[in-house]
Amino acid sequence: MYRAYKFLLRPTSRQCAALEQMLADHRRLYNAALQERRDAYTHPSRTRIRYGGQSAQLKDIRTTDPDGQGRWSFSSQQATLRRSDQAFQAFFRRKKNGDTPGYPRFKGAGRFDTVDFPKDGDGCRWDSAPHERVTRVRLQGVGHVRVHRHHEVEGRVKTVSVKRDRFYLILACDRVPAQPLEPTGAVAGIDMGVASFATTSEGEHVPNPRFLQAAADELGAAQRHLARFPKKTGHANRTRKHRTARDKVSRLHAKVARQRRDHHHKTALDLIRRFDVIGYESLNTAGMAKKPAPRPAPERPSAFLPNGAAAKAGLNKSVLDAGWGVFLGILVYKAESAGRGLVPVSARNTSRTCPREDCGHAHADNRPTQAEFRCTRCGHTDHADRVGALNAAIRAGLVLPLA
Repeated sequence: MYRAYKFLLRPTSRQCAALEQMLADHRRLYNAALQERRDAYTHPSRTRIRYGGQSAQLKDIRTTDPDGQGRWSFSSQQATLRRSDQAFQAFFRRKKNGDTPGYPRFKGAGRFDTVDFPKDGDGCRWDSAPHERVTRVRLQGVGHVRVHRHHEVEGRVKTVSVKRDRFYLILACDRVPAQPLEPTGAVAGIDMGVASFATTSEGEHVPNPRFLQAAADELGAAQRHLARFPKKTGHANRTRKHRTARDKVSRLHAKVARQRRDHHHKTALDLIRRFDVIGYESLNTAGMAKKPAPRPAPERPSAFLPNGAAAKAGLNKSVLDAGWGVFLGILVYKAESAGRGLVPVSARNTSRTCPREDCGHAHADNRPTQAEFRCTRCGHTDHADRVGALNAAIRAGLVLPLA
């Protein structure tokens, strides 16, 4: 099986400056490749530029700029050019399918945070036989950087990436052996929600920590302070204080993301340890958090009717704060590693369908409130989230409908 390991780097001040310079030079290379493609695309001849042609120019670029582009790994620069190529391929694919194309954009200093090394040993070297107390990774142009290795690396290291959020090292490995857990004989369905983060078919509720809401006051104050600075890039007041305010907002968002991710890992691990097979709803999170479509007023040109956008904005924020998609991805890989089973089922009307065997009635009136379920046909009552989890387990074939 495949697995990625993420470790915190402990660079010295000189190595930290070199890592920042490596990101800056790769960003400039990405933007230059993007500019060349944009010029070719907008030219009347519509000349096609592909990855192979741009990669062939790397040798000359490194020769003319030995202290800049020439310092870094050739393979990592090829990976950066592939990112530009993939951005244009995705653009043309969306355009062909009739979707919103989203033309590739230039990367600002704060929007290029990763450098990839396609092969361990080519421009980078992971210390596969580390010292008892110190582990290091060698990066071309940076040196041997200390790694906070909190977990043993198993399998074969295929690719190495350096990511800036602080600085992290990401190792993508294959041939990682599975670590199956002892069977428990228990199965369950789970229902994802906002009031409770998750509810099992046994009626257990996992609280929703709402990390973004908890940090709303501090984050709002930091964003208001940041908004006081002029937006124009060349303005004289965009000084060190502006960068400090911007970095504070970034740190707060990063903290919320780390808290959310930690909660996801702990919740998924608890479920995997307790249940052999889990049925879960296959949710379209992007669709659920989508803004409602505008409603034009038929009798008044250029006017619109209320569409509930303000009311749904709070729900959208809560859905995105819960991070169901990220959690389900974590649940999938933990289940694969532990030898557990996962069964995705349709999420349509799971909390509005009566779970009784002799009923099965589905209607919006079966859920009069957020937490209450009352079948309008047979009178069965239960918590609405538990009903959703029960129906997920029933649709996955894990349990029988209630008698």
